[in-house]
This record gives sequence, structure tokens and C-alpha cells, in this order.
Amino acid sequence: MIETISNPSALAARLRERIRREGPIPFRDWMRAALYDPLDGYYCRTDHTRWGREGDYRTSPESSSLFAATFARYFARLYEDLGRPAQWTIFEGGAGDGRFASGLLQTLQRSFPDVFTATSYVIDEVNSHSRSFAQERLEPFADRVEFQKLVDAEIDPGVVFSNELLDAFPVHRVTMHERRLQEFYVNVSENGNFEWLLGAPSSASLSRYFDNFGIQLGEGQVAEINLEIEDWLCSVAERMRKGYVVTVDYGLAAEDLYSPLANQRGTLRGFHRHEFVHDLLAQPGGQDLTTTVNWSFVKSAGARLGLEVVEFERQDRFLLTAGLLEQLVVESRQCESESERLRISTAAREMILPGGMASHFQVLIQKKPS
Repeated sequence: MIETISNPSALAARLRERIRREGPIPFRDWMRAALYDPLDGYYCRTDHTRWGREGDYRTSPESSSLFAATFARYFARLYEDLGRPAQWTIFEGGAGDGRFASGLLQTLQRSFPDVFTATSYVIDEVNSHSRSFAQERLEPFADRVEFQKLVDAEIDPGVVFSNELLDAFPVHRVTMHERRLQEFYVNVSENGNFEWLLGAPSSASLSRYFDNFGIQLGEGQVAEINLEIEDWLCSVAERMRKGYVVTVDYGLAAEDLYSPLANQRGTLRGFHRHEFVHDLLAQPGGQDLTTTVNWSFVKSAGARLGLEVVEFERQDRFLLTAGLLEQLVVESRQCESESERLRISTAAREMILPGGMASHFQVLIQKKPS
């Protein structure tokens, strides 16, 4: 089979043609294409390294095997809370190259064999290249791993896990202009560059969104609205009859996220090779785009769908409570060299030290009762 080579410039050309044909489009639509176009979207490209030193960003599972191993310990507790079912499902959304899945399954197999025996692991990953890496990495667990979209999954009972997934959903971008809520659209200038254009909101949901939290944007303040979080949670609630939703991401409560003092220009940002991108419209498909999650919205949307908040904590504190230090002892004993032992202990410190990466993330646990 000949693999199609992705081409971000081709995506830019298609977006220009669409805008010239249909008129300016909401930034939400532009961002969806930039990130998820099946051929050339950032998360669907097969010719671009997204993670690690050679990529655009790093995630916690890459930083240390302790991340997945500690969550394995926590999932074993959830398994007990669910009554030790004969079978259960761990579903991971946006699983990337399978690093988290591999680490978690290894820990379950080694330290929690009863949980491992009951586990079916389902992965939803949009990037075919990443899926192939995950399949190779997870070959030792091929008898209990499958790749499936959330809309096709059956979780009864089980856990839905995601790490840095919600922040990558396409968002509406809005501002208060002359005392009216206006939405940012993307247009094409005479010289062919993408440019911002203000217009009336494309959906009445945008005004209602702020009303629900008693938020009033200040004049000139820019903000993002991630309505797709609720769509995703709705799919989770529909596919899960009983279990837990475990969400790891970086976010703020609504009153802090939309504070005019803290976020006058919003939280939309782009990354390329670990550097901030200044022109967010310059390279659709060529750079990561992300926004800070509104945890108030995640909780309230979940509540409407029958998902109860049982825990919400900063990631570093959560990992400590979940047993990171105990897992560090276990893995240190298994190290074959002093350098390996030093590497894992250094990673552990980075995950719990004040001001480290983990302190900027949060973990939300929601439960769907039977």
C-alpha cells in the first residue's frame, strides 16, 4: 500500500478556496480543519513528529513510565469500587503511540494480575501513523487491545481515560465589541493570507454559554468557547453504562479562565518545536493549536449527563495520593543499573516538585452510577 504524504500547504489552499467560495468561516471550522483534516490536519498527518524533543510538545506519559504505572494503581482501586467485575473496559481517547496504554497494562500484569485478566483495552486515535506505532508497541497485549472509535465502543463497566485531549478540541473564539458579543471568523486577504474578521455569533449557544456561568466579558476581551467538550461527554455517557471518566488536562474554573485581569486576550496558542507561534493562522496543519479547558463547563456538562464529580485535584497532588512514591520504590527495585534508577527518580521529582509540569495540570474523576 502506498502511504499518502500529507501536505499542509495543500490544506491551506483548500481552506482559501472554501472561504472564497462560501465566505468567511468561524474560527472553530478553521481550527477543526487545521487539526483534524483527514489528509493534512495536524493530528492526522503521517509525516510529522508531534511528541518528544523532536516534536512540538511533551506529554506526561513520555516524561516517565511512573505516570502510567501510578494510574494503573488508581485504576485497580476503581476496579475494586466497581465490584471486581469479571470483565471491564479501559477506553483511552487520543492515545497517541500507545505509550500510556503499554505502561498501564505492564503494571497491571505485573502487580494487579486479577485486574489485568479482566481488562479489555480500547484505543481511539485519529492518526493512522500513531495507531501503527501503538499496534507495534502493544503487540505483547494484542489479545486484549483493540482500536475502536468512541461511538462504536461498549463500556459496561469500565473507565474512559484521556490525557490532554479536551484542550485540542476546536473552539469558537469571541470578543466583546461595542457592548455586543462578536465571533472571530477567518477570511482571506487580497494577498492570499488568512486574516481575522469579526461578525455576529454563528450560534445562539455562544451567548448562553457565558450566561450559564454568570460571566460578562469586558470590552475588547477575547475568549474561547469549547462546546465540543459537551458533545464528547455526551458520547461517553451514551457508550458507558457504569464506570468512571478520568480526564487529565490543564484548565481553570470559569471565573478564573474568563477573568479580564488574567486573560484579556484569551488562551488560544500555537506550538511548533516547543516554541510559541505568533501567527496562529499562518500554517494550518503545520502547528499545534490548544486552549485552556473550562473545568466548570466540564463538570456542569457532565452533571447534566449523569456524571458525578468524585474527585478533582492538581495532577501532582493526585499522583502522590494515588501512590506515585510507592510505585517509585517498586520500579527502582527493578532497575538494572544505577543510571536507570537515577533517571526514574529524577522523573519522579519533576512530577511532584512545586512549579513542575504536573502542577499546571488537573485530574477530574467523574462517576456514572449504575
